[in-house]
Amino acid sequence: MPDPQNPPEIRHNAQKHRFEAGEGTEIAKLNYRLHAGIVDLVHVEVPEEFQGMGLAGKLASTALEWARESGLKVTPSCPYVKAYLGKNPQFADLLA
Repeated sequence: MPDPQNPPEIRHNAQKHRFEAGEGTEIAKLNYRLHAGIVDLVHVEVPEEFQGMGLAGKLASTALEWARESGLKVTPSCPYVKAYLGKNPQFADLLA
């Protein structure tokens, strides 16, 4: 079982179009689609063993920072990411 005090690192898996944390079959992930300068943040999924570690928020913030650094605009199709953006106005300028 993962240590809540030491959550797994977030990494960008560009081949699979997602940000992820964890190993093996239990991976927390935020899937995205990229089209014409807009990244659609589609779905965040955090397995039960990783819940309560703040991984969903870390996945969202990492994806949003990547979008900013890449000069992309964001469409938040994922309800979690949409709510995260509402609570984090520093990312409001990224909305498509």
